[in-house]
Amino acid sequence: MIVARYLKQIAAAGAAGEDLDEEQAHDLFAALLDGGVPDLELGACLVALQVKPESIQELSGFHRAAQERRFALGSPPSGLRPIVFPAYGGAVREPNLLPLLALLLRRIGVPVLLHGTLEGGGRVSAAYVLRELGVLPSISLAHAQQAIDQDLIAFVPTAVLCPGLANLLALRNRLGVANPAHRVVRLIDPFREGGMRVIGAATDAALARTGSFLAATMADALLLKSTEGEPFVNPRQRPRIQLFRQGVETVLFEEESAPARVSAGNFPAIDAAATARWIRLALDGRFPLPHPLVNQLACCLHASGYTDDMNQAKAIAAVEAGGLVSTDREVPRPRESA
Repeated sequence: MIVARYLKQIAAAGAAGEDLDEEQAHDLFAALLDGGVPDLELGACLVALQVKPESIQELSGFHRAAQERRFALGSPPSGLRPIVFPAYGGAVREPNLLPLLALLLRRIGVPVLLHGTLEGGGRVSAAYVLRELGVLPSISLAHAQQAIDQDLIAFVPTAVLCPGLANLLALRNRLGVANPAHRVVRLIDPFREGGMRVIGAATDAALARTGSFLAATMADALLLKSTEGEPFVNPRQRPRIQLFRQGVETVLFEEESAPARVSAGNFPAIDAAATARWIRLALDGRFPLPHPLVNQLACCLHASGYTDDMNQAKAIAAVEAGGLVSTDREVPRPRESA
């Protein structure tokens, strides 16, 4: 069996063994995703992979196996590149403002897809907040396609997008530790023609590793330090925001050297209902948004193709987030498709 064949190599890699090459990693992760691996071998393999430092070749192989097994969506008719948010973190100390960013993009006309688990695991997940805001999880791939085409926003549970990954994610409760599926799922692109992923990483080491992966795989994505595992910027202090196109990096914003002057009273409590109420007020323009979120909004507009000019993207984001746009006012439109 392929798992047993590679298990000794994986378990020894932290000491004297060798990393799997990309093809070996692909074949191993494909077997794990396809199921049928006995529990003993499955658990041993996942724990060994979690303990062992992961190489870029291994991550690339794992990702390719998952990408081949995810169900693909077609691009929405808007002509803009859909923004993809992997929502696998959740609020513990700070409110989960990922839904606010998603709804701002949708209001401007940029299609947005979020994917994640339906359970928060003790955290306030984006799924909980979106439900309070009337954005319900898609029950099937067809439902997700209809939502993204007609409403410009969809939340797709991992089990709908890639059942094999969902099964591996669920093993965290049984094993007590994460496994490579928790990293791979944040890298998945659900769109056949390619979406623009917004990928967050919790630590400097994870950011560097993810950047190396994006460069090695010639990927398109925005990369930033996450807020409690969610791919939105810390509203109190903007992190560095990088854009990768075909693996080539451009820094859109450098990290702020000091926290923004934001009163703690400007933010809601972390529970889903309070966060949703605050988001509705923000969308109504009742108060200005923290400028780090406005910066990220501009990055998403630029990355989606709404405008090729980053300065114009900043201006549109500032107007929209400042509450100056309403249904009877004209906003700058996206560039014409070639």
